[in-house]
Amino acid sequence: MNLQRRIGIYLVSCVFAYLWLSLPAVSQTAPDASATSTEHDGQHDFDFEIGTWKSHISRRLHPLTGSTTWVQMEATVGVRKVWNGRANLMELEADTPTGHLEELNLRLYNPQSHQWSFNFANSKDGSIAPPMIGEFKNGRGEFIDLEQFNGRTILVRHVFTDITPDSHHFEQAFSDDGGKTWEPNFVATLTREKEEK
Repeated sequence: MNLQRRIGIYLVSCVFAYLWLSLPAVSQTAPDASATSTEHDGQHDFDFEIGTWKSHISRRLHPLTGSTTWVQMEATVGVRKVWNGRANLMELEADTPTGHLEELNLRLYNPQSHQWSFNFANSKDGSIAPPMIGEFKNGRGEFIDLEQFNGRTILVRHVFTDITPDSHHFEQAFSDDGGKTWEPNFVATLTREKEEK
């Protein structure tokens, strides 16, 4: 394993150790009723996405290079509940200019932190990427992680917005300056497929 990869794995491990240690500890005393009543129970935050979707995707070909070259593609997205909604499985399939794309995303809800983790895999390498962590607030879902990209560690952010029963917007963006600025590189508009009667 080369040194850059080891350093990247170490940095990602440190971030997740920090996130884990910063989660609220389970108290040995009785919980404060006023504190728990204001916590948002987000285990059904992804219920809006259960079903089958058509997605129009715009993808930046060369992120973080100054490039403004985008490609367009159409995808099919299926999302199904796992564990009665405390988890879900998203599958995306698309034909792209660089070949057929198949992605899988297992989302898991943590009832202690009231956050979700995203666990991505694609069929080309068959491995799971480090999880993204985040939550929904005021109708907007935001999820962030650290990843290796072109030999450097960057922040990656996924955002869900404009959520209606039959449509929503998704955007992936990269930041190489610690989150001061974000460059979108994968933008999708999803429309629910109508069930045939």
